[in-house]
Amino acid sequence: MQNSKKEAWNTSQPVHEDNKKLAAGILAILLGPFGIHKFLLGYTTEGIIWLVISLVTCGSVTAILGLIEGIIYLTKSDQEFYQTYQVNKKAWF
Repeated sequence: MQNSKKEAWNTSQPVHEDNKKLAAGILAILLGPFGIHKFLLGYTTEGIIWLVISLVTCGSVTAILGLIEGIIYLTKSDQEFYQTYQVNKKAWF
């Protein structure tokens, strides 16, 4: 019976060990034109789109967008970031 209670407790609590907020935010700010933060969060299609936009605009647009997105990531609470970008998979802003 204790095992079933322990399993129920584990499924109701979000996994914070997998929170990639800090890494994604820093990568978005520093390496925004390369879209590495998109790949880190598991958004492969969006990362490829990001790279194509970067190539077409010589990185100027994606550098600004990366800075903005990185700031958005870092200003969210850990819980809000985890729910929005890792659980609900919101790929753009």
